[in-house]
Amino acid sequence: MLFTKLKSKAAHLIRGENAEEQAHQFLIEKGLKPICRNYRCKLGELDIIMSDQQSLVIIEVKYRKTDQFGSALENITRTKQSRIIAATQMYLSTQKVDCPIRFDVIAISGNGKIEWVQNAF
Repeated sequence: MLFTKLKSKAAHLIRGENAEEQAHQFLIEKGLKPICRNYRCKLGELDIIMSDQQSLVIIEVKYRKTDQFGSALENITRTKQSRIIAATQMYLSTQKVDCPIRFDVIAISGNGKIEWVQNAF
């Protein structure tokens, strides 16, 4: 039983990593410049940090195989937004940044559809 749980968790993590890589490549193709991936601090994690012209863009990537329990976008709750904002403040405290900041969401569905929401919150 324990082995089964570990195996399924590993598959879940792999799907998440693949979705983040897919989102990263998608955004590069759209002209954004990579800065950092998977920034972690005690307040949370930032999936992808990029620049878009003069803006710093914090990107949350959400993957959902199906919409049975809500779409990927619906899963960016106020609580999740608060954690992303708090982690961003921690990130900014370690960087010298003097530009506008934007929060985007990349939602990827099981059929491969990518939805990019700029200024999501």
